[in-house]
Amino acid sequence: MQTGMRQGPEIWIRGPVTTQEPGAPGPAHAHAAARCFSWVGTHGGAGVSTLAAVYGGHDSGRAWPGPGDPASVLLVARTHAAGLDTVAGAVEIFRRGQAPPGLDLDAVVLVADAPGRLPRPLAQRIRSLESVIDVYRVPWVPAWRLGEQGHPPRETSALVRLTGAAR
Repeated sequence: MQTGMRQGPEIWIRGPVTTQEPGAPGPAHAHAAARCFSWVGTHGGAGVSTLAAVYGGHDSGRAWPGPGDPASVLLVARTHAAGLDTVAGAVEIFRRGQAPPGLDLDAVVLVADAPGRLPRPLAQRIRSLESVIDVYRVPWVPAWRLGEQGHPPRETSALVRLTGAAR
């Protein structure tokens, strides 16, 4: 056993934890820093650059994160049939252990490919995907087409909590 280490219950927290220095003013609370993610598009036009700009994190484009990039991966796809095919294939790569070593698949982020409700066959495919991994949905945002990124849409509060994005 090393000397000088605090004893107590083991608590696992993702990401770095900072604690107050002894003798420093203020409350003695520890807090976890926001996690940083690598956004990885499973097809062209998935919206990776916009999501990275709005929610924070590393824009990996369609490539796996490199050695200096965050190892926590959020796979991104549009909600059209081709997008759902590519994201299902990427999830399968992780399931089979064929992703680059050290990467951690945290979730799938699906970006609406058009305004309005999804056709039933696409909604069923998304439910199937949700049975194996956490899926976050991002609605159609007309301002994003104009390059106006602003704040995350209110319908994405769960994604905001995951990424630690400011509202």
